[in-house]
Amino acid sequence: MRFFSPITIIAAAQLLGTSLWFSANSAADGLALSWQVTATDIGWLTNAVQGGFILGTLVLALGDVADRYRASHIFIVSALAGAFFNGCFAWFSEGLTSALVYRFMVGLCLAGIYPMGMKLVVSWEPERAGAALAQLVAMLTLGTALPHGLREIGAGLPWQWVIFASSVLAVAAAGLIYRLGDGPHLPRPVTRTPHSTTRRLFTQPAVFQVFRIPQFRAAAFGYFGHMWELYAFWAIVPLLVSGTSLFEESSALGVPGLSFAIIAIGALGCIVGGLLSRKMGSGPVALGALAASGSCALIFVLFWETLPSIWLLVLLLVWGATVIADSPQFSALSAAACPREIVGAALAIQNSIGFSITLVSIAGISALFELTGPASVWLLLPGPIFGLLGFILTTRGFTPAREQQS
Repeated sequence: MRFFSPITIIAAAQLLGTSLWFSANSAADGLALSWQVTATDIGWLTNAVQGGFILGTLVLALGDVADRYRASHIFIVSALAGAFFNGCFAWFSEGLTSALVYRFMVGLCLAGIYPMGMKLVVSWEPERAGAALAQLVAMLTLGTALPHGLREIGAGLPWQWVIFASSVLAVAAAGLIYRLGDGPHLPRPVTRTPHSTTRRLFTQPAVFQVFRIPQFRAAAFGYFGHMWELYAFWAIVPLLVSGTSLFEESSALGVPGLSFAIIAIGALGCIVGGLLSRKMGSGPVALGALAASGSCALIFVLFWETLPSIWLLVLLLVWGATVIADSPQFSALSAAACPREIVGAALAIQNSIGFSITLVSIAGISALFELTGPASVWLLLPGPIFGLLGFILTTRGFTPAREQQS
């Protein structure tokens, strides 16, 4: 363990733990054969995870959970519980109804993995939290793509084993954080009585006052537009691959292999964005990435039927790289804009609202895909447009503090 830096260990745990997120999407073909599920049903499975994550982040933000317990303990318990419920989904689901319950519980557990990973970074190296945040989001992206890679490697295995592999990885993530523990730069957990915790649960919504801060509101609007596009895009990547000329002319890799490449390249986008933000600031990088991903969506809508497969692949790779690159930059801008004493709760509220938005976009594009196929991508366009306009119009009239990735 001493051969690796704490940030590297946390990033690796984030990669392994978040592989639970899209494990069901990687097995969409197997589920279709076993349960005769449709694209809309796969969308509901994805939304079940999103719903669990939203509830979990709200509990963390408003229920004082993160202050009462160590971040490492929350991460470990969440990773182990997520591995358990993901395994139940693989081996004990009898159909869509029970699968939705298990996937919801996986999402609830993920709320203790992703945000706590960010808190662990601050506990170890607060002076480089900005740059490390880009690294963590890169690992989230790789974790999202990982089940598709596992599906490609184990193409001949039943879908249950492919999904169960994500549970094994989550257990490994818990082991890494168990060995590492909390860093020295966080205050010790505060013990409170159940009565005081309940009272804070209902009085804590004062954190919503951060939306009165123009800089925070601008970053939040950009983030919300980004979230409308991001998870809906990730959810339908396998459908876009199988529904276009890519599948016929790139059969060597197959749908899982191409899906892995398109999603995983977002990790590179995050790293490059983090490097650029050191020179340009987070604002220009975030807006540039959001504009680029929106342009990719527009080009796809207009030309997906006529583009040669090689150019279609290039377009999807560029889209995959830019669709996530703005996320750590918007989060960094939000963190810099709000008071330090509520930065954790403010980011959790922003995450909760952002993931609530994904419920609508995922359900909408999954249903629309059954009717119009890949042309349904036009539904993603309002996200980047809203994010860009919201950020630009909100920042008009004040000079935002220069925020640099440290």
